[in-house]
Amino acid sequence: MTVLPLKTPKAVVPTANDDAAPGQARFPFAIVGHVDHGKSTLIGRLLHDTGSLPEGKLAELQAASDKRGGTLEWSFLLDSFQAERDQGITIDTTQIFFHTARRPYVIIDAPGHKEFLKNAVSGVAQAQAALLVIDAAEGVREQSRRHALILQLLGLRQVAVIVNKIDLIDFDPKRFQIVADEITAFLAELGLTPKAIVPISARHGDNVVARSSQTPWYRGETVVELLDGFEAARPATELPLRLPVQDVFKFDHRRLVVGRIESGRVKVGDTLTFAPTGKSAKVASIEAWNAAPQIAAGAGQSVALTLDDELFIERGMVASHPERQPHLTHEAVLRLFWLDTQPLEPGDRIGLKVATSEYPVAVEGIRAVIDVDSLERQVADRVGQNGIAEVLVRSRSLMAIDLVDELTKTGRAVLVRAGDIVGGAVILGRAAEAKLAEEPRLLFSPDHLVTNKARAAANGHQGAVIWLTGLSGSGKSTLAMALERELFAKGRQVYVLDGDALRSGLNNDLGFGPEQRVENIRRTAEVARLFADAGLIVITSLISPYAAERAKARNIVGANFREVYVKADLATCEARDPKGLYARARAGEIRNFTGIDAPYEAPPAADLVIDTSAASQVAAVTDLVRYVETAVTQDAGKHSRLA
Repeated sequence: MTVLPLKTPKAVVPTANDDAAPGQARFPFAIVGHVDHGKSTLIGRLLHDTGSLPEGKLAELQAASDKRGGTLEWSFLLDSFQAERDQGITIDTTQIFFHTARRPYVIIDAPGHKEFLKNAVSGVAQAQAALLVIDAAEGVREQSRRHALILQLLGLRQVAVIVNKIDLIDFDPKRFQIVADEITAFLAELGLTPKAIVPISARHGDNVVARSSQTPWYRGETVVELLDGFEAARPATELPLRLPVQDVFKFDHRRLVVGRIESGRVKVGDTLTFAPTGKSAKVASIEAWNAAPQIAAGAGQSVALTLDDELFIERGMVASHPERQPHLTHEAVLRLFWLDTQPLEPGDRIGLKVATSEYPVAVEGIRAVIDVDSLERQVADRVGQNGIAEVLVRSRSLMAIDLVDELTKTGRAVLVRAGDIVGGAVILGRAAEAKLAEEPRLLFSPDHLVTNKARAAANGHQGAVIWLTGLSGSGKSTLAMALERELFAKGRQVYVLDGDALRSGLNNDLGFGPEQRVENIRRTAEVARLFADAGLIVITSLISPYAAERAKARNIVGANFREVYVKADLATCEARDPKGLYARARAGEIRNFTGIDAPYEAPPAADLVIDTSAASQVAAVTDLVRYVETAVTQDAGKHSRLA
């Protein structure tokens, strides 16, 4: 499902030619601007002058205007809410279909009033281009700037300016140029260049469809010519696959993974990776209700997939092809629009909804609040209502995200608090990327002259990371050392990265709280990846209690990561207590000890499970050696990319 809009648009206004040509998608564009600058009037004129009004609609419009004792008001065509007509403002977001000779369109009319900014964001989020309407007499106003900033923040780059009510300034080219220069300068500060700046009178139709004799000094395009010149976005089916999981159903002895494809295509036989766990399986079938199974499906389609392997999959996971996965991170930099009356402050906890996922995040810091008038980045300790800011958020669980510059639909998010929508956001980057961007990048990856393929051929095996996880006392270290000995005896390049050894050296600055455990796992995974890239079989022996952190380690290492769950229940581990740690934890001498006052999240689907409470040490080592040998020697002569 689409993350934005923030609310459902008002009912579509019917038009005379309401059906798009077969195979031709409607081009969606937004009309934005300050309240009462003439957006609705422009739309009404567009529909009339392109012959898109249904029969009888013009008479109905005239009757509505006569009833209020005024001249013909084109805006009444759209402002169907009584409140809108009485107050002269557009409250809701409206979608309207119409055609030009070139193609069909969807107009998204966004409200200009400050109190309905949420609705404006909703509309713009669906558009591929935008017209920014400015009153020729009033010039650029607060909401003109705010809406322009929203266009930039949501990634819209096809923008044109419509200077309306040119009749109120007697078609004066000098006044028009003043307004044009002012908005051009403002857009330039946003990195936007308007495709055109068109002087019009929406009320009288000047330069809307036909060129006006009142503006002989203007030789540019009409509004319709301008619209026809906008480029349609690249088809979503050509983008990387993103299939947010909506639910998993059990039906007729099958497990159906259900969701809407936001981008890309999927076909039977494709290998899918599910973020953030990193687990993979092949698509066995693409099901449809009361219809024959499909061979393939693409963006915009809702599908039900069956897989060739039973994986633990739940709502909020994201399916992608292995070579084009989303980013996995605990921290993200957002550019947000804050809509709540209660300000956003550092330390606040909110929900970050990305497609079907909702991540509880904490606001780590406010990097800058953007002044709408000057566009200056200001230091602030809070973000007020209708404020625009860049903030750093952190999630305890691993987040699967896309950057808005890479994939627009899944790079947008909704912010919620206590069940209410309090803002919208785009994802600018991961925290680490953002920090690097602030300074010149002086790091460059070396091009090794010895390839992974050559290393594998020389060693007789691939590099790999064998990640042993389990409670303290489960037997991880014992198995790790025995595995190292057996593999070394077979001539393998192998080394154990022991958790205690790492904490006495590389990670001796870290404690045992949740945040420090996260960093301990990250550092260990990075070191293990380098060892594996050098062709070694790396065995790690760490409790690594959090499933999300092990998933992050898998993502760091890449395809040659193997998770081995060394299983033993708490009672067995505590009875063994080889280091006396359980006794000390029970006595209160050690805090945050896994299994006592800190949780351990057992792997739901590890690559291998070794139950040391049931199997002998000899049997456990035998099974482990056999598994690792098979994993690292298959296709050893082939190049294996370690991400």
